[in-house]
Amino acid sequence: MKSKKDAIKIIEILKDFYPDATCSLDFKSPFEMMVSVMLAAQCTDERVNKTTPNLFNKYNTPEAIAKMDLKELEEIIHPCGFYKTKAKNLKACSQKLLDEFDGKVPQNMKDLQSLPGVGRKSANVVMLEAFHDPQGIAVDTHAKRISNRMGFSSQAEPEKIEQDLLKQIPKEYYYDVNHLLVWHGRKICDARKPKCEECPVKNYCDEYNKMNKA
Repeated sequence: MKSKKDAIKIIEILKDFYPDATCSLDFKSPFEMMVSVMLAAQCTDERVNKTTPNLFNKYNTPEAIAKMDLKELEEIIHPCGFYKTKAKNLKACSQKLLDEFDGKVPQNMKDLQSLPGVGRKSANVVMLEAFHDPQGIAVDTHAKRISNRMGFSSQAEPEKIEQDLLKQIPKEYYYDVNHLLVWHGRKICDARKPKCEECPVKNYCDEYNKMNKA
């Protein structure tokens, strides 16, 4: 694990390197944000953004999706993969919002995670993007890969990786680090061909330093 000093330094360097790092999902409401995050599971944000206009043009409220024909919903979100499970969760989630939360997306982690199809990672993203109140660090495939390579965590499970990250990164950096890890994973720290020589934080990376000592 990193010292807090090194963790902050890494974040500050990445902030300078990616000054425009923001969420890449398109949404106009907390509900649209939540739906987009659910669709983004094992799917690219780019694909989600191409799919959601076909959904949100007619169905962008819990009421609308709860009343949707399941087959129509499956057909619309088919490009995002795992469409049967996602469609089932979207309808169940929408109905629970109507039944228990007055049709509004709850603004806390506990209630968000009680919704069908919303795990801790998704809840973290909703709290960050929809409510600008990050409660933790969303560990997606990019955050997991970077955390393991850099030496933030040796864990494999996302929730355990997040707990390690939270020990090293002060809360005031949660907003930035959520975006920075995704951008760095997409642009430099690729799964198959990381561009180590272009990496602005390579000197802090355990894996890079191991390779160069070998």
